[in-house]
Amino acid sequence: MRFQNIHPTPMLQPGTNRWKILRDFLNKPRDVFPSHPLPHVQQDLRDYEGDHPRITWFGHSSYLIQARGINLLIDPVFSGHASPVPGMVKAFPGANTYGISQMPPIDLVIITHDHYDHLDRKTQLALAAHTKAYVCPLGVGKYLQRWGVPTSKIRELNWWESWNADVSETPLHLTAMPARHFSGRGLVNGKTLWASYLLQFAGAKIYLGGDSGYDNHFVQIGEKAGPIDLAILECGQYNLQWPLIHMLPEEAVQAAIDLQAKWLLPVHWAKFGLAYHAWDEPIRRVTAAAAKRGVSITTPQIGESILLQHHYPQTEWWAQKSA
Repeated sequence: MRFQNIHPTPMLQPGTNRWKILRDFLNKPRDVFPSHPLPHVQQDLRDYEGDHPRITWFGHSSYLIQARGINLLIDPVFSGHASPVPGMVKAFPGANTYGISQMPPIDLVIITHDHYDHLDRKTQLALAAHTKAYVCPLGVGKYLQRWGVPTSKIRELNWWESWNADVSETPLHLTAMPARHFSGRGLVNGKTLWASYLLQFAGAKIYLGGDSGYDNHFVQIGEKAGPIDLAILECGQYNLQWPLIHMLPEEAVQAAIDLQAKWLLPVHWAKFGLAYHAWDEPIRRVTAAAAKRGVSITTPQIGESILLQHHYPQTEWWAQKSA
């Protein structure tokens, strides 16, 4: 069985093939990579028990959500690379300053799909003994089992399937929702599902977009679940050769509007160069589009925290020339 998107979603535009993609990947422009170590915030994450959700971004699509003693880790990639071959897709200097040793005890690891920049073997091996539970889309659990996670700790979900996660005294309601993407860690795609998620806990609704091209599922989710306190949406690694599987920055802003999001946190940038645009082009474009459309956007540095209802960093830190 192969999983499919709601609407037909060819991964590549007509006239583009894998060999062209590989050639372009091996000949990326210099500005795909920053010319200096990225600035970041280093802080102690282990003791937060506040009432309001705190979200700490670690670059790309890895982040920690904490509130009322519960710790949720999303798509953690701390190995320093995002590829089957170490060193092929390396983290930018300054972008890989956090690791497992800096994490609090993790109640739940949330995986959106099986791609290497979201599901990292080395990181999961290190987390396995220190994590209460895992949630992932259908089929992704086989990787976790292979890496030593007991089946009893893994909960797989289909789109629109909900789970009241019994991982803490703090109630946590989680629903897997559609995304427009694909899956696969080798030559065969579509054997596992990809998903976004809606988290409801600590009096807040937080949408985890995972990887997704733009489609009408954002409107559907907004109508069912909106308003949403924070939408965490990808804004980078796009290209017109694959326009349906990753959003352009302007589409991310439209998705936030569709979701009825009060705030947008743009992710999927600032750690790995997986496309051909300048490393900071996504954030420059998404902040400009948000300003034009009247969307509230927060832009934390790597390692900096958002505190819902209280603190939404908005500095243009990417314009700094050194860490």
